[in-house]
Amino acid sequence: MAKVTANYEVVYIIDPAQGEEGIAALVAKFQTLAEQNGTDVSVEEWGSRKLAYPINDKEDGYYVLMNFTSGNAFPRELDRLLRINDGIMRSLIVCKGE
Repeated sequence: MAKVTANYEVVYIIDPAQGEEGIAALVAKFQTLAEQNGTDVSVEEWGSRKLAYPINDKEDGYYVLMNFTSGNAFPRELDRLLRINDGIMRSLIVCKGE
Protein backbone atom coordinates (compact mmCIF):
# COMPACT_ATOMS: atom_id res chain seq x y z
CA MET A 1 0.00 0.00 0.00
CA ALA A 2 1.30 3.45 -0.93
CA LYS A 3 2.03 6.11 1.67
CA VAL A 4 -0.91 8.44 2.21
CA THR A 5 1.10 11.28 3.78
CA ALA A 6 4.75 12.10 4.32
CA ASN A 7 6.88 14.81 5.91
CA TYR A 8 8.47 17.31 3.53
CA GLU A 9 11.12 19.98 3.88
CA VAL A 10 11.36 22.91 1.47
CA VAL A 11 14.15 25.45 1.23
CA TYR A 12 13.67 28.34 -1.15
CA ILE A 13 15.66 31.49 -1.86
CA ILE A 14 13.81 34.74 -2.51
CA ASP A 15 15.32 37.49 -4.64
CA PRO A 16 16.17 40.35 -2.22
CA ALA A 17 15.14 42.86 -4.92
CA GLN A 18 11.53 42.03 -3.93
CA GLY A 19 11.92 44.29 -0.89
CA GLU A 20 10.75 43.60 2.66
CA GLU A 21 7.05 43.70 1.80
CA GLY A 22 7.50 41.50 -1.26
CA ILE A 23 9.51 38.94 0.71
CA ALA A 24 6.93 38.88 3.51
CA ALA A 25 4.14 38.44 0.94
CA LEU A 26 5.89 35.48 -0.72
CA VAL A 27 6.60 33.78 2.60
CA ALA A 28 2.95 34.25 3.65
CA LYS A 29 1.71 33.02 0.26
CA PHE A 30 3.63 29.74 0.39
CA GLN A 31 2.86 29.22 4.09
CA THR A 32 -0.87 29.66 3.44
CA LEU A 33 -0.67 27.29 0.48
CA ALA A 34 1.00 24.65 2.67
CA GLU A 35 -1.57 25.15 5.46
CA GLN A 36 -4.42 24.68 2.97
CA ASN A 37 -2.95 21.48 1.50
CA GLY A 38 -1.10 19.94 4.45
CA THR A 39 -0.69 19.83 8.22
CA ASP A 40 2.04 20.53 10.79
CA VAL A 41 3.33 23.52 8.84
CA SER A 42 6.33 25.35 10.28
CA VAL A 43 8.24 28.19 8.63
CA GLU A 44 11.69 29.34 9.66
CA GLU A 45 13.08 32.45 7.99
CA TRP A 46 16.86 32.28 7.86
CA GLY A 47 17.09 35.79 6.44
CA SER A 48 19.47 37.33 3.96
CA ARG A 49 22.65 35.37 3.30
CA LYS A 50 25.44 35.36 0.78
CA LEU A 51 24.97 32.81 -2.00
CA ALA A 52 27.60 30.13 -2.65
CA TYR A 53 27.72 31.31 -6.27
CA PRO A 54 26.01 34.18 -8.13
CA ILE A 55 22.51 33.52 -9.46
CA ASN A 56 21.40 35.95 -12.18
CA ASP A 57 24.28 38.26 -11.18
CA LYS A 58 23.01 38.44 -7.57
CA GLU A 59 25.29 37.70 -4.64
CA ASP A 60 22.67 37.52 -1.83
CA GLY A 61 19.35 35.80 -1.28
CA TYR A 62 16.66 35.56 1.42
CA TYR A 63 16.48 31.96 2.67
CA VAL A 64 13.30 30.32 3.98
CA LEU A 65 12.89 26.79 5.42
CA MET A 66 9.40 25.28 5.53
CA ASN A 67 8.35 21.88 6.92
CA PHE A 68 4.94 20.28 6.41
CA THR A 69 3.09 16.97 6.17
CA SER A 70 0.94 16.25 3.12
CA GLY A 71 0.05 13.75 0.43
CA ASN A 72 2.39 13.25 -2.52
CA ALA A 73 0.44 15.43 -4.99
CA PHE A 74 0.93 18.76 -3.19
CA PRO A 75 4.77 18.85 -3.25
CA ARG A 76 4.68 18.50 -7.05
CA GLU A 77 2.27 21.43 -7.31
CA LEU A 78 4.34 23.47 -4.84
CA ASP A 79 7.48 22.80 -6.88
CA ARG A 80 5.68 23.99 -10.03
CA LEU A 81 4.53 27.17 -8.29
CA LEU A 82 8.01 27.89 -6.90
CA ARG A 83 9.55 27.46 -10.36
CA ILE A 84 7.16 29.82 -12.15
CA ASN A 85 7.37 32.60 -9.52
CA ASP A 86 9.81 35.31 -10.63
CA GLY A 87 10.67 36.22 -7.03
CA ILE A 88 12.05 32.75 -6.23
CA MET A 89 15.68 32.23 -7.25
CA ARG A 90 16.07 28.56 -6.26
CA SER A 91 14.08 25.92 -4.38
CA LEU A 92 14.47 22.35 -3.19
CA ILE A 93 11.81 20.01 -1.82
CA VAL A 94 12.90 16.89 0.09
CA CYS A 95 10.73 14.06 1.38
CA LYS A 96 11.86 13.21 4.93
CA GLY A 97 9.66 10.09 5.13
CA GLU A 98 6.67 9.21 7.29
